[in-house]
Amino acid sequence: MIVNEDYFRAIWHDQHYEYVEIIDQTLLPFQFEIVRIEYVTQMVNAIKTMQVRGAPLIGAAAAYGIALAMRQNSSDENLLITRDALIQSRPTAVNLAWAVERVVKRIRQAPMTERIEVAWLEAKQIADEDVAQNQAIGQHGLTLIKQLHQHQPVNILTHCNAGWLATVDYGTALAPVYAAHDAGIAVHVWVDETRPRNQGASLTAWELAQHGVPHTVISDNAGGHYMQHGLVDMVIVGADRVTSSGDVCNKIGTYLKALAAYDNQVPFYVAVPSPTLDLTIQDGLTEIEIEARSGDEVAYIQGQTHNGTLETVRLIPDNSRAANPAFDITPARLVTGIITEKGIYLPNQLAQLA
Repeated sequence: MIVNEDYFRAIWHDQHYEYVEIIDQTLLPFQFEIVRIEYVTQMVNAIKTMQVRGAPLIGAAAAYGIALAMRQNSSDENLLITRDALIQSRPTAVNLAWAVERVVKRIRQAPMTERIEVAWLEAKQIADEDVAQNQAIGQHGLTLIKQLHQHQPVNILTHCNAGWLATVDYGTALAPVYAAHDAGIAVHVWVDETRPRNQGASLTAWELAQHGVPHTVISDNAGGHYMQHGLVDMVIVGADRVTSSGDVCNKIGTYLKALAAYDNQVPFYVAVPSPTLDLTIQDGLTEIEIEARSGDEVAYIQGQTHNGTLETVRLIPDNSRAANPAFDITPARLVTGIITEKGIYLPNQLAQLA
């Protein structure tokens, strides 16, 4: 990713394997701060508080968390304690558990004297693979955008943040957008604000601006209106888990966008790297655990005041309760296609990737 003309990944490690660094996403778009992570407890907290977020990124972050734990204590006991703590930090995204189990398996195959180095190398491999997968997703998605492009900009609606910041680099849903923009194809992105945490308004809009991609932030309820008026050519979203039948678990509100797209014959695509496919389950509605986050995320909102300070204000009455499911399930019947690094698939074709 390019930030103020400098290149960054969303997560990276010190060359001597002493620490990991992340971009604190809770402060964006108003403050760009890098946080140093030296202990696995810090990484667990960073995942829970969403300093790092997005299914591919928290998978890489959890892999690095295992490496940090091994630097302190490479025993089997500590390995298993660390594994459980990381997996429990956020339950919905399949990438996190996948990455943790992959690193744990690799470590347990290694001699005790090599465990620290093996852990770091495996975490780095997971991060590098994510970058390559997302680049490939961008190229496959680019073909879809080219098909839609004529003389006017292609209008793409996206929900939440599935760009650089949700991955190690390049993004999933936004990878085709960046590929098209860089290829000289005119694109415009409708950016859902994505309440309650506003990842669209704060993160997607910020990174699109950094890359110079034309975009407009809209309220979450405006997408259907723009589709009805022919102002959306396609929808591309990311996902935290996709089942073997093509059911998609993504940020709350995705289901409503899919319904509006279906009603208006707007193609609805989901862009995911293969580790986000959970081919061990079929029914997303009954088999995926939906994370319930604090109601405070609904009751309060953070923003920048006129003098540049960050403030948090309450939106609802003191005696009102707030519910906060973090994700919803979009049934496969509403999905036009799944864009992966291996190609574009119909929802009912995913089982062949097992």
